[in-house]
Amino acid sequence: MDELLATLFSSLGVIVVLLVLLLTSAVKVVQEYERGVIFRLGRLVGAKGPGLFFIIPVVDRMVKIDLRVVTLDIPSQEAITRDNVTVKVNAVAYFRVVNPQDAVTKVEDYRRATWQIAQTTLRSVLGQSELDELLSHRDEINQKLQRIIDEQTEPWGIKVSVVEVKDVELPQSMQRAMARQAEAERERRAKVIHAEGEFEASKQLSNAAGVIAEHPEGIQLRYLQTLTEIAVEKNSTIVFPLPIEFLNAFIRQDTDKKSGGRFVPLSDQDGAEPDTGRQA
Repeated sequence: MDELLATLFSSLGVIVVLLVLLLTSAVKVVQEYERGVIFRLGRLVGAKGPGLFFIIPVVDRMVKIDLRVVTLDIPSQEAITRDNVTVKVNAVAYFRVVNPQDAVTKVEDYRRATWQIAQTTLRSVLGQSELDELLSHRDEINQKLQRIIDEQTEPWGIKVSVVEVKDVELPQSMQRAMARQAEAERERRAKVIHAEGEFEASKQLSNAAGVIAEHPEGIQLRYLQTLTEIAVEKNSTIVFPLPIEFLNAFIRQDTDKKSGGRFVPLSDQDGAEPDTGRQA
């Protein structure tokens, strides 16, 4: 009797354990960013989640799919551009699963498949572009890569949102040639700017000469201004010519005192007769 009870209890224990295991395998929980694709006896049932749901143990099989954005690093690819320049370019792509059922049933490994498509597309687009386009119009290259990769992965339920070219590695000879080109371009711009400045200065000098020609006394003010600017430096000896009209004023005062009011211009004093017609 005791042996029968022991056998009965052990059988009940095994049944309870089996029921617990079946119940545990029947209860499934997926996160908010996940979906569970259900197969029943090999036939696709659909995607369930997020949250708690039940499946039929042994009959149903579930595959979890992550719906978050995946960062795909595209390794450096060596390619020849359309203008026969060998470059090495690496990039990064961002994609996510928008249809979990297609991502499971239409491709074996959607991550690896997307990675391979991104590599081949990168080499293909680089071969169709010139080096200047790759360096100066990178946004257009990125958009073209994104469009082509997205079209090829769309049947798998994959949405490629962004593709960015990260780094472009050029040969040393090409780098030196581009440096010389950039230096020559900067020198050209400097010469053009200098010539434009000289042209503008010549026009202003021409206008200033016209103003001085209309007002000759302006040159005297310019003499005084120049003297003020030069006088700032105290280590120079300045010989500054004065206009003859400026000296005549002082000569007139000295002559009036000595000759009783007669004034003889400085230009007429050498070998000229005294002017007796003016009395002080």
